[in-house]
Amino acid sequence: MARTNKEPRPEIYRLSLTDDKTHRQLWTFRFTRLGFLATVVTILFVLVAAIASLISFTPLKTLLPGYPDAHTRQEAIRNAIRIDSLESVVNRWDLYAENLARVVDGKQPLKMDSVLKAGVSKVSDLDGSYLAKRDSILRANVMEESHFQITGESARNLPIEGVHFFVPVKGVISEAFDKSSRPGIDITSAEGSMVTAVLDGTVVFTGWNEKEEYIMEIQHSNDILSIYRLNRKLLKSTGDRVLAGSPVAIAGNLLRFELWYKGEAVDPSKYINF
Repeated sequence: MARTNKEPRPEIYRLSLTDDKTHRQLWTFRFTRLGFLATVVTILFVLVAAIASLISFTPLKTLLPGYPDAHTRQEAIRNAIRIDSLESVVNRWDLYAENLARVVDGKQPLKMDSVLKAGVSKVSDLDGSYLAKRDSILRANVMEESHFQITGESARNLPIEGVHFFVPVKGVISEAFDKSSRPGIDITSAEGSMVTAVLDGTVVFTGWNEKEEYIMEIQHSNDILSIYRLNRKLLKSTGDRVLAGSPVAIAGNLLRFELWYKGEAVDPSKYINF
């Protein structure tokens, strides 16, 4: 019986680059099947990682369809401010219509401060008995807290986590807090928005420079200091007493707000509901 001789299958392959005229080998590369497969996979992985990094960490990502660029983000901020302004206008008209109907019916009109303290979004959700009850409870709490108070400041020494802050200005946070480079936040707001004090306190500094425009610093109790920068106009002077939520300045289209607690800058967004 004839035995068929099978040629052994090569395990190592060679890829050569040869000069056609002199037949001199210019470059030679030896590889196995497994090594060739590993090399191809490695090259593909590195290529995909390089393309992903190039798109993620360079401005090339703005060329992708649907990716929001700087103009889109600014437009989103402006739209959010417009929506907030329209909501305020609608609420004022709602209050006006509700009060007009109450006056026609011979009822007592609603007060704006009572509507704000009630914390509801629609004026129609309120009634006179509910507001009267809330107002009585609030007055009783204030009288009880100030009954044994000797000075004008509250006798309680609350930590910053237990303090209720007012929002300094209506807007959207455009630059977040960074303790090393920016000890505060930037709030983009409508042009000419009213800046309000976040707590009761005393104005300890007012000033102006070309870089930060009008600046105001307010000292509060419990070792809390609030700083308002990039104002267009100041409404208070050094030494003035201010109440929480009262107007203290007029902003441009941006307010840089800082909150300091016991001599250290803290992130305002952790304690104030913007």
